[in-house]
Amino acid sequence: MVQTVWVSSAGSWALQESDCHRQGKKRSWRCRFVRTIIQHPCRRHAPKRSRKARMLRKIQICLCFCFVSGILYEISLLSSCVFSYLPMAQHYLTPEQVLNLGKSIIFLETTERLEPPPLVSCSVESAARIYQDRPIILFMRGLTNETALDLNTSYAAFSLLSSMKNVFIFPLQMETIFQETPLLQWYNQVVPEEEKNWVHVSSDASRLALIWKYGGIYMDTDVISIRPIPQESFLAAQKSRFSSNGIFGFPARHKFIWDCMENFVLKYNGNIWGNQGPFLMTRMLKTLCNLTDFQGTEDHSCQNISFLNPQRFYPIPYPAWSRYYQVWDKSPSFNHSYALHLWNFMNRNRKVVVAGSNTLAEKLYKTYCPTTYQDLIQNAKHRDLPDPED
Repeated sequence: MVQTVWVSSAGSWALQESDCHRQGKKRSWRCRFVRTIIQHPCRRHAPKRSRKARMLRKIQICLCFCFVSGILYEISLLSSCVFSYLPMAQHYLTPEQVLNLGKSIIFLETTERLEPPPLVSCSVESAARIYQDRPIILFMRGLTNETALDLNTSYAAFSLLSSMKNVFIFPLQMETIFQETPLLQWYNQVVPEEEKNWVHVSSDASRLALIWKYGGIYMDTDVISIRPIPQESFLAAQKSRFSSNGIFGFPARHKFIWDCMENFVLKYNGNIWGNQGPFLMTRMLKTLCNLTDFQGTEDHSCQNISFLNPQRFYPIPYPAWSRYYQVWDKSPSFNHSYALHLWNFMNRNRKVVVAGSNTLAEKLYKTYCPTTYQDLIQNAKHRDLPDPED
């Protein structure tokens, strides 16, 4: 397992005590996070302190420093505001501890693969750069406690992602995730080997349970973040009157997500692709409000849930998905977008980003996941080098 944890970074935390009187003279002190500054505005003819008084003063200062350091250490473990410059050993944190920090960005990998491809790496990296004050979590189905021990040396992508201080990688343990949700009974009865779309269905279920329990934002692993999403409770319109489930966000224990989980089980049909995904989100949203067509770039609102314009995440619709892998005369600005969905499910021919191709996807990699892009270049160079034995 590869992850790091943040603690509060060096800053201007301060604890200040009001001036006190000792032997008729004012003394003031101030304890700061990085260093303690002791000010003694002693006058030239002030009477000397006794040895005992000086010793008591030193003890007070030491106790103050220890007290403040202890408080800041506790804050550092629980804070979701600032990330640390000092990594903590990976076994100190569990998924629940990180998720309980709040406002996580969650990605899921429900296949058994252990080497994240460049697009997955780019999605996670771009989120880590855009949301630097939030934990970015990648759950992987193929990851276990045993395989987690050797990831740093075995898989280059894990080393790349683990270098980002707010990125965490955990095993995806569905039975644990589904506890205390309507999905647990369904999970105990379903036979994955007999499911036609198990990779997608299990992902649809897992994202609902995680967001309901802990809150935050779920994103597909082919979503490249380009600017922060300002809304807390939102669904993303794929087109007018139709919601996707490739990206959505809610606070913990939101009723809409609970209702979605109940409908997931009630209307379950694993043979229909998307029945537990975008079709589920759409039919549940329609029970709350009358969906209308979008005009321009405005968003819709329905009972405190923002239904975001397709331009926010799907400025290039799925029929035109291959345009991401084409060269544009003039690249679009995406000024109305928060993130871009690259429709990897449609990418049956497995188009990839090629260094120097000048495609739109390559430009996105350069801008929003430069570390992944540099790794891509290095891997291409290694492939092009002749074998020494040849």
